[in-house]
Amino acid sequence: MAKGGFRGGGFGGGMNMNMIKQAQKLQNDMKQLQEEMEQKTYSAQSGGGVVTAVVSGKRELMEIVIEPDAVDPEDVEMLQDLILAAVNEALREAETSMSEAMSKLTGGLGLGL
Repeated sequence: MAKGGFRGGGFGGGMNMNMIKQAQKLQNDMKQLQEEMEQKTYSAQSGGGVVTAVVSGKRELMEIVIEPDAVDPEDVEMLQDLILAAVNEALREAETSMSEAMSKLTGGLGLGL
């Protein structure tokens, strides 16, 4: 057997218990933040407020409110476009909010979240 083999030096190249505890805390904090963000709702309007979409932090469409003025049987495509615009903007707001919250939590660790 060769001399000078394994010399008990902890977790492969300097990973100490403090770092492990910090990583576990960060993981728990991220899980808690995600759960909190999923409980929030985000809304957006289009067409000057004639269409409102509400989505959850889980990125699920929760509600669509359409003012009667937006309903024109001769121009259904416009109403469809207004709905899409409101839903997509609400989803963007939810995504942006989650990304900003995660960035604050991770402090720019470059985790790609």
